[in-house]
Amino acid sequence: MQNRRQIGTKEEALAAAFLEKQGYQILERNFRCRLGEIDLIARDGSTLVFVEVKYRKNADFGTPAEAVNRKKQLTICKVADYYRMVHRIPDNRPCRFDVAAIQGTVIQVIRDAFPYQGG
Repeated sequence: MQNRRQIGTKEEALAAAFLEKQGYQILERNFRCRLGEIDLIARDGSTLVFVEVKYRKNADFGTPAEAVNRKKQLTICKVADYYRMVHRIPDNRPCRFDVAAIQGTVIQVIRDAFPYQGG
């Protein structure tokens, strides 16, 4: 039996491979700081994309996308701000927040899943 971390790592790898086939260039996996974590950071053309990967075996407890609630969105935005600061990414560089929702074996990428929430 796999634990949650093993499942998460496997699903993130599947999402990264899927995104690469869609033309994304994966820059980082599991970017962590004291504020939180972002599963995948990628480039889609000239846009910097912060990707949250969510997996659910089925929809019994809601869809994967529904699990990316406002609190999680705020955390992702704060970590994205930190990433941009550390990597000296200019404020005028286009960015967006995507969700890779995996339910069972089906992967759906929700582009621009939520707007930037921060200062």
